[in-house]
Amino acid sequence: MPSIPLFLLERIGPLRHLRPLRRPGEQKSSHLQWLFAPTLPAVGFAVRTTAAALISLVIALWMELDDPQWAPMTVWIVAQGSRGESLSKARWRLVGTAVGVVMSITLISAFIQQAWLFFPALAIWVGLCCTLATLVRNFRSYALVLAGYTCAIIAIGAIPNPENVFLTALSRATYIVLGIACESVLAGLFAHNLADVARRNIRDKLRTALSNVSASVSSLLAGDEEALVRSRAMFGPILSINDQIEFSEVEMGPHGHEGDHARAALAAVSVLLSRGLGMAVRLQYVNTNQPVFHATASRVSAFLTALPPQLENDDTVQTLLENLRLLRGECRQQIVDALTKEISIQQVQVQDNPEIQALLDGRILHNALDELLGELEQAIREYDASQHYIRGDHFHFRLQSHVDKREAFYNGLRATVAITCAGLVWEVTAWPAGLGFITFVAIVCGLFATRENPVVATTQFMVGSLWAALVSFFLVFVVLPTQENYEMLVATLAIPMIAGGLASRNPATALHAAAYTLLLPNFVHPLNQGRENEIAWFNSTAAILLGVAFAVVMFRAVMPFSSAAERWRMRRTLLRDLRTLASAEQIPLNQNWIGRNIDRFARLIRHAGPTPSPTIEGCLQGTLAAMTIGLNIIRLRTLLERNQIPPSARKPIEVVMKRMSRFTGKYGRTAQSARIATQTLRRIEAMEPNISTRIELTRAIAYLIVVSHELDANAVFLDASKPYRAA
Repeated sequence: MPSIPLFLLERIGPLRHLRPLRRPGEQKSSHLQWLFAPTLPAVGFAVRTTAAALISLVIALWMELDDPQWAPMTVWIVAQGSRGESLSKARWRLVGTAVGVVMSITLISAFIQQAWLFFPALAIWVGLCCTLATLVRNFRSYALVLAGYTCAIIAIGAIPNPENVFLTALSRATYIVLGIACESVLAGLFAHNLADVARRNIRDKLRTALSNVSASVSSLLAGDEEALVRSRAMFGPILSINDQIEFSEVEMGPHGHEGDHARAALAAVSVLLSRGLGMAVRLQYVNTNQPVFHATASRVSAFLTALPPQLENDDTVQTLLENLRLLRGECRQQIVDALTKEISIQQVQVQDNPEIQALLDGRILHNALDELLGELEQAIREYDASQHYIRGDHFHFRLQSHVDKREAFYNGLRATVAITCAGLVWEVTAWPAGLGFITFVAIVCGLFATRENPVVATTQFMVGSLWAALVSFFLVFVVLPTQENYEMLVATLAIPMIAGGLASRNPATALHAAAYTLLLPNFVHPLNQGRENEIAWFNSTAAILLGVAFAVVMFRAVMPFSSAAERWRMRRTLLRDLRTLASAEQIPLNQNWIGRNIDRFARLIRHAGPTPSPTIEGCLQGTLAAMTIGLNIIRLRTLLERNQIPPSARKPIEVVMKRMSRFTGKYGRTAQSARIATQTLRRIEAMEPNISTRIELTRAIAYLIVVSHELDANAVFLDASKPYRAA
């Protein structure tokens, strides 16, 4: 961890003598910029959280609690960058603690004096919590892992005196409540106009997403080849915004369904981006040498480019919606005009008439533009609804996430094996500090078992632990022996804690800082009636560091994380989901399909690193293509359900759906059936006398074009019978 020991901080001097504070968004000039010239929000977070931690420590000492260091440890665990995150984490921490307390008393009561019934039972419980935590999101996941390792902390702490397990549980719960209360009070004092700020944050994030996607779609319409690559990178931030909305809802206090509308707006933005990518496909497959379409596309592109400033206030939003309706009306008018012209042309073999085919292509493109603008209209309406409280509103909206059940099982199994082996080590060696060793094995397993790449995370945590041990060594052996009161203790701990708080707001050192801030109070272990002696410090610190190191080894040895294996499972799940979309009795919802695929896309981006490999690039492209295919399958099924096309046109579409329900990614039969269906529907549409039926057939042709193209273009990725590697 690139942090600095206390003696260097004392030589550098107070923070006011450092270089001027760096504003958010400015570029870093060195690896230690986060410490020498931190941002103002980072300084505020570090000072506020340090103050809360030290206040909780002083109160715990004043109350003469037996292990006062747990109170500041809780403060650092709960503290987050935003007030909503802190409140949400604090609430779920209380829930997890309550469950862990009950389970710890249950295990000790059931297996008293039976070590080799107790340790496997504890390991299974922690493993079960880690498994379930992998299947949910945000701090609900945290509550589950907390229920696991809180049970371990209390139950293992009660092993020497199992009859006092209730008192041990009460003591740990007291520390946790004290830490949460101190952090909440201090954070609340610095949170002004929290509800207004939360609403403003939602508005700004949604406006940014709408603006970026609109600009991307405008570029796609203009034929910008690089726009496709830029568009892919937008799905990760969309998922991040979706997660942050939950925390903004907490900050708003009592509220309506503004958060649900905000999530619906994000889903519509995602579909809009997918529509733009589908539009780019259609531009490759139909006749675009049409002045009428180019004129309409230019107006749409100009409208999208001018969109951001019009999202500023309610009046301009309403004007924007009105202009959008007029633009959609123009697209529909062009469709009607093309149909009228087609009908007026009297040819014997209309299906072979080039002019008729060009008019149909024009209708396909204008219909695609109309549907694209429809998604934009939906996004803007939901954006507008997210800014106001609507009386009597009962709207609910949630995005589903990708669930990897096998990875969840691996997480649970890894934690179970690690804790069982740690218990075996203690049982065989009778190590006096072995209980602390097992406790921190359980904590690290709980903290990192649900991480997408726990090997990297635990390694960084280990480095942070070593820094905490180094700083605490200086404090315990040099500084604390000279102190006699709370004031000097607070002054001594403030500087290293502030440094840890600054490191936690720097992405490159955040995981190191998590270990540093968590373990520093534990290593120092301040007491009312003395201080940690040298032998006790070496024994307890060695046990904790070995516990962390043991967990790191177990994460590398037991079912180690493999990004390639995860990508393979993801592709197989994608294939299964595509089959389900075509065969499910009830038509799946767009929002569920979008949510799962955005989550997959974001995972791939996180695993890609700063320079994605060709294989990762191919997986990103394939996932995006699968999402587009799925959306068009849903649209085709919805079209069939409306039952507005003749049986002769239904049959080829149903053949495509049947093929998709058996889709394996091999042979290209599904893509071939989609192309045949497209040709068949073109012939039927040219001879259909009913105008509304022809419009429906035009939509079906547009959807089939995208499906057949994406299936052909991503045939290698969609064949999940073998691992995917870019050529």
